[in-house]
Amino acid sequence: MFFHMRRPDSSRGGVNGCRRRQLSIAISAALGLWPWQECAAQSDALVAEYKVKAAYLYKIAGYVQWPTHALPEPESPLVVGLLGADRLADELAQIVADRRVDTHPVVLRKLRRGDPVTGLHMLFIGRTESASVPDILAATRGKPVLTITEQETDFSAGSMVNFVLFDDKVRFDVAPRQSELANLKISARLLTVARRLARD
Repeated sequence: MFFHMRRPDSSRGGVNGCRRRQLSIAISAALGLWPWQECAAQSDALVAEYKVKAAYLYKIAGYVQWPTHALPEPESPLVVGLLGADRLADELAQIVADRRVDTHPVVLRKLRRGDPVTGLHMLFIGRTESASVPDILAATRGKPVLTITEQETDFSAGSMVNFVLFDDKVRFDVAPRQSELANLKISARLLTVARRLARD
């Protein structure tokens, strides 16, 4: 089932405004939008950041629909590549160990620069590879690969989701048009809780 975006209601208050706020709160809870400071108080800030982003990666996957040929069978593995993010990959491995995305088991691949992106469904590019983002994303162009970075950009390089720190929380920006070009459908429910949507 594909999800379609609805034009946002222009009103800021009243019943519609209240419903939008309630929906945002509910989805935020499901996605794990917890305050950055709470995590940092419990452990090293960088470790806390990895934990939050790993949880995001798993949750976001559940709000994306890949074309049938990319996941042809109910048991087809959903393959997540992580480049320049080995510690985050370790955190994500703990999260997905006994879980699935819909019916699909999750397989993680730690990548090095120059490794092929063939067979990936998601590609996370860590901040240590920021300078190479345009070249890396060029290899995924036209393929049904959800691309995610850790940098706040204008999406001109072609990424689809960017993690950012905003108001002491890990948040994300989304470029729906980029995902559409890759034949991916991002749920409007996920777009509702994005910090920003790229309109290009």
